[in-house]
Amino acid sequence: MLIPPHLLQAETLTHLIEDFVTREGTDNGDETPLETRVQRVRRALDKGEAVIVFDPESQQCQLALKRDVPKEWLQALDD
Repeated sequence: MLIPPHLLQAETLTHLIEDFVTREGTDNGDETPLETRVQRVRRALDKGEAVIVFDPESQQCQLALKRDVPKEWLQALDD
């Protein structure tokens, strides 16, 4: 299930993004400041290039590139 970013409280969205950009294996030696990485992800969400994926079974949220999610999920988001 996809969650539109505007449905999350600002603080919750920020924590989700920070968790994503600080995960082990996501920096690949990138020493870009945290705030810059957070802003990049926020822009990708705003542009619709990235989406928030919620798994009801595990109760977990993930960020993903729009191109990597099933097309039917994107159609459900538009409905």
